[in-house]
Amino acid sequence: MQLSAPAKINLSLRIVDRRPDGFHEIETFIIPISLADQLTLEKDEAGHGIQFQCDDSSVPSGEENLVVRAALAFFEHIQVPADVRINLKKRIPHGAGLGGGSSDAASTLLGLNELFKTNLPQEGLAELGENIGSDVPFFLFQSAALCRGRGELVSPQPFPDRFSLLLLKPEFGVPTASAYARWRESREIPGIPYGPQEFRGHRFCNDLERPVFEKFVFLGEIKRWLLQQKEVAVALLSGSGSTLFAVLKDNGQTEKLAQRARQELDP
Repeated sequence: MQLSAPAKINLSLRIVDRRPDGFHEIETFIIPISLADQLTLEKDEAGHGIQFQCDDSSVPSGEENLVVRAALAFFEHIQVPADVRINLKKRIPHGAGLGGGSSDAASTLLGLNELFKTNLPQEGLAELGENIGSDVPFFLFQSAALCRGRGELVSPQPFPDRFSLLLLKPEFGVPTASAYARWRESREIPGIPYGPQEFRGHRFCNDLERPVFEKFVFLGEIKRWLLQQKEVAVALLSGSGSTLFAVLKDNGQTEKLAQRARQELDP
């Protein structure tokens, strides 16, 4: 069985407050995008347990990997031997704010549910998923959605618009926990635009830009540069970064903009 695990971007991310459990209460509108990892799942009739392989050697292969954790949670829930082969082809970068690991975990749960014909409802899979990662329930619904709580309370929403996007991801990543930890005390950098942006009736904003740009100043410079380009309608950090996405105007050409970004920002 082959599955596609899409990346996501946050069109808006508002932090409401810090929760008693140490997490932050958020409200975020998320959409899946065409960039995706590829998963292959097969039953292992020989009974060798969970066998996980990935074409990216930097991806952990043990229980710290969200795919393996999802498989373990699934088999523990249905109480059958955990015998499956999983192969992952990575296309979504790490530490990027694009939800790659969470999407891989969600696709694993969806695929195992179909492969083993267990017919667990979407809500049941979401309960398994929220213990793996806050973004996992979003990917289980396979739809644009408004997410609340830690991100695990998912309300699917129709999203008929199609955007032409350019993603800019520098070599470094951003630790999500440190971005949230710095949120309350962080300050804006003069000259970097932080305010809401509007395009085609959608509102784009991200409260994590302030702490992330304060620590990783180059990301703020990327956003400022993008907004100066004639093709760009919106530029925003996705999640905690380090990816910034540009929504292009209807006549914008991503390849030309990407080439210019390599020349003027970062090869």
